[in-house]
Amino acid sequence: MLVRGLVQGIGFRYSLVGQAESRGVAGWVRNRPDGSVEAVLEGAAAGVDAVVAWCRRGPRGSRVESVEHHEEEPEGIRGFSVAY
Repeated sequence: MLVRGLVQGIGFRYSLVGQAESRGVAGWVRNRPDGSVEAVLEGAAAGVDAVVAWCRRGPRGSRVESVEHHEEEPEGIRGFSVAY
């Protein structure tokens, strides 16, 4: 998933970790050099859909312009982390 807009420097990644963990979704999130945020989400469809929906709003202070996502084969990721 790729989230564009004002999504860096406002705690988006760490808020996303909390959203994912609270829904049992595994994966990772990282800032990209172009100012966007990239994430991989794995888990039950309802949990993943809820996290994607949250990403469309983001945390307070964010201004999400677009969210691009597509399905891929699961990699068996455990837990959720911030990647660097």
